[in-house]
Amino acid sequence: MKKISLLNITMMLGLTVYAQDFNNYLEVSREVLKTEKKALIAEVMQFSSEESQAFWPLYNEYEQRKYEVNTRYFNLIQQFAENYENMSDEVAVDIINRFSGIEMELAKLKSTYAKKFQKILTPQKTIRYLQAENKIKALIDAELALQIPLLDEIED
Repeated sequence: MKKISLLNITMMLGLTVYAQDFNNYLEVSREVLKTEKKALIAEVMQFSSEESQAFWPLYNEYEQRKYEVNTRYFNLIQQFAENYENMSDEVAVDIINRFSGIEMELAKLKSTYAKKFQKILTPQKTIRYLQAENKIKALIDAELALQIPLLDEIED
């Protein structure tokens, strides 16, 4: 994978946290990320034409499903940010529960689509694709972890 492209992805996502109009900037950033990610996947996978014809529709379906779940995740981050200075126990419990549900949903989605990708790709190509997905996700998660501060405990 090109290091420069992955660096661009992480830098772009880092900017979203500081944007004044979070939702609009986030959508633009997500569209740019979508394009960059697709180019990276194509470069890493080096599909034959028939693999490409089978892969991209399933990939787009998977990305759409992840987009919907990740939208809830970004909304949760926004809720955390809005309540950061005065986090109540009720809001904290809500965030914990919603975060756990999102993580479980993403894991289930990944498992479901890994099986679907195995039906159209060789096992080795499926692993390569999943590795690329995991590397990109790790970069995004690392950038988010750097941007989202730990919550200080509020004393009564």
